[in-house]
Amino acid sequence: MKKTFPLALEGKHPERLLEATKHEIRKYIKRERRRVLPEGVDYCDFDCKFGASKDTAVVVHLQELTALIDGMFKEGAPQFYVEILATHGHRKAAPASINPDDAST
Repeated sequence: MKKTFPLALEGKHPERLLEATKHEIRKYIKRERRRVLPEGVDYCDFDCKFGASKDTAVVVHLQELTALIDGMFKEGAPQFYVEILATHGHRKAAPASINPDDAST
């Protein structure tokens, strides 16, 4: 999903428009997570960018999107750009840590 969302449209309440925008983003994420994963893929990950426009978008984490959207709305920005691309995630084994209590025996 690569899209510029308006935050102010004539004839629409800004708060309702904001909630509709968040709903559309959540719906996209749910749809991508429902897809069947290829063999060897552990989970669906997302690469995200956010900004006032496509040119000023910076890389952000998926969990930060809602707070960033709310911030743009509170600033009174006329629009924002979101780019969410689904990628394949592979789990990594946790590194074996050395417990200091075990080292003394």
